[in-house]
Amino acid sequence: MAEEKGRAQTGVAEPQGRGAAVRTWLERMLLWRIWERLLEVEFVDRSVALAGKAFVSFFPFVIVVAAFLPDRTRTSIITALAARLGLHGDALSLVQGSFSSSDDVRRATGLFGLVLTIFFASSFTTSLQRVYVRAWRRPHRSGIDVYWHGVTWLAVIMVSTALQGALRSLFDGGLGVAVFVLLSLAITAGVWTFTAWWLLLGDVRARVLIPTGVITGLAVTAFALSASVWMPEVVTRNEHQFGFFGVALALVTWFSGAAICLLVGACAGPVLAESDGRLGRFIRGDEDRVLKPGAAPPLPPPSRDLGLRDAFRTGEDE
Repeated sequence: MAEEKGRAQTGVAEPQGRGAAVRTWLERMLLWRIWERLLEVEFVDRSVALAGKAFVSFFPFVIVVAAFLPDRTRTSIITALAARLGLHGDALSLVQGSFSSSDDVRRATGLFGLVLTIFFASSFTTSLQRVYVRAWRRPHRSGIDVYWHGVTWLAVIMVSTALQGALRSLFDGGLGVAVFVLLSLAITAGVWTFTAWWLLLGDVRARVLIPTGVITGLAVTAFALSASVWMPEVVTRNEHQFGFFGVALALVTWFSGAAICLLVGACAGPVLAESDGRLGRFIRGDEDRVLKPGAAPPLPPPSRDLGLRDAFRTGEDE
């Protein structure tokens, strides 16, 4: 009887031991650690919040500010934005109509309205900054310096968008398309490297943020290319069913996918930079640290194992 009981306990213990060994092996993988970091930042809830704020504050900011810019610059922004959203045909005409009526927008907005638009757009930069702060486990900071960084970032995004639109018009057809894609990818990676460094207030070394910029740039570029395939159909179908509201739903769908790309890049960056392997040492370089001298130490990791439900949990600081 005792022998049978011992064999039964051994039979139960063996699968449990194999399961623990598999989990230990998974936890050593960088992809698993990136997944855990995504759970830590509650990536589903964050992506929805980020997409919503992009649609209600950042997108109107682009439309309003573009109306106050010279015609050539506004055309470049329209070109870049349409390419990113994958819009053409009737959907593109609708967006172009919003931009081309610049005189009406300027009269309706005025300088005071322009200031308010920039103020409301800062809610998007604040949400984006929280993504990087939580991904890198940085202590929360507030004040005029944080707000100023957000407004400056909006200006950088407008300049980079206009630049990519101008390059798209310059390189057209055949080899020019390939050249444009490479230049656009380089600009996008550079912008998102700067974004992470700038919104983290310079606490993290710029070198170790390069993987964040590269991964984000690749993900956003690939998503934008895929949008040219599925986005026109979604816009057309939604517009036929719901009118302009359907177009808005399609744009929210696009912003949600783009937000996931940003979160993956934001969470992959610190995991790669903090890893003990050869890749982590290469990313950190000779200094072998991720933070600038004098920066506050990072916050501790979660004290419990995270599950899928944590991806949907609303953070207290949101």
